Amino acid sequence: MNLTDWLGYIESTHPSTIDLTLERIRIVLERLNLNVSFPIISVGGTNGKGSTCSILESIYKEAGYKVACYTSPHFLHFNERIKIQGVAVSDELICEAFSKIESAREEVTLTYFEYGTIAAMIIFSEADVDVAVLEVGLGGRLDAVNVFDADCAVVTTVDLDHMDYLGHTREAIGFEKAGIYRTEKTAIFGDLDPPQSLIKHCESIRANLKIIGKDFDYKTHHDSFDFLIESSFVMNVPMPKLQGDFQLANATNALMAVTAMEDKLPLTELSIQKGISLALLPGRFQEVKKMPSLIFDVAHNPQAARSLSHNLKAHAISGKTIAVFSILKDKDILGVITALNFDINDWFIAEIQNERAASIETISNAIQKINPSAHIKSFKNIQEAYQFASNEVTRNDRIIVFGSFFTVADIMKLIS
Repeated sequence: MNLTDWLGYIESTHPSTIDLTLERIRIVLERLNLNVSFPIISVGGTNGKGSTCSILESIYKEAGYKVACYTSPHFLHFNERIKIQGVAVSDELICEAFSKIESAREEVTLTYFEYGTIAAMIIFSEADVDVAVLEVGLGGRLDAVNVFDADCAVVTTVDLDHMDYLGHTREAIGFEKAGIYRTEKTAIFGDLDPPQSLIKHCESIRANLKIIGKDFDYKTHHDSFDFLIESSFVMNVPMPKLQGDFQLANATNALMAVTAMEDKLPLTELSIQKGISLALLPGRFQEVKKMPSLIFDVAHNPQAARSLSHNLKAHAISGKTIAVFSILKDKDILGVITALNFDINDWFIAEIQNERAASIETISNAIQKINPSAHIKSFKNIQEAYQFASNEVTRNDRIIVFGSFFTVADIMKLIS
């Protein structure tokens, strides 16, 4: 089978898209007898995971290490999830890994994400990488990535998302996220307001917890920032190319992680500076066109929407802002719209082609509930919404495509 065939097949082998447990994946890994001898940095959190992974990957690549990176979801091609030296691996390598998993799993069913996670680790093990950066998919404690022990783990932020699976409070979600931390290993938390559940979990397993704003921090300058540990200057670093003020916290979390890994993976200050300056990640306040401006942002929960609002205000324009917007029905749609209510002039909405998609009626009712006088136009698909917006804007306006990875991916495909 080619990769398209495999992906179609693995989507059908398990009855649920999400099934949080480590039991099945442990059985298959034991049968595969997979040798994971390289250091692992795991990155979880509500928002900022992908950016933090991208910065870590870039730093280690610039330092001359053979670095592997596993992230999700993808925009255009599944291969984007599995990279070595910043390059997506081939269809052939992924198909070979899937074939090995299929031979080993026998009666055990695996989810799409579990297949991808095992495949990535098979590929990384056979490539003899120096370090692997792994992005947690959902939560932490029961996520497939967590079957592999991290030498250092980062939780970027904790906020309300995936509440049906993780709980309805920050304390409940914080406990699930903290599950990626390990005994006597460095546990990094990148949010100024740590849940007590996360702190208590670290104490119970004797993890070496480091909290941003307390144990490490950053101080901004015009075109650079200082990395600090316990208020002491460590180094001056250029601003990341990744857009948005929140990226400074992500970069600082990454710096704390590479500092914690210094014994195993020593770095020069130059490679750190260069790595941060070169790190890129699509779909995070990514301006892909100017005059008029076109911005992609995968913001799909209230915390990410607040960051998007902050960035839109920080990059004020003289014209209007049109939102090309769609979102999944299991998200906090009212919270996302509330965060951006005063930043959007026109809402162009459609339904994503996905079984979890929110309907046009649901989206429209949510917008009208927050702003009864909002200007809303509905379209049969997100591509049509974007094309209509493109004909509406003038040079001083902007289009912001946001609400989901699926929303952004649809327009990426359209303009690529």
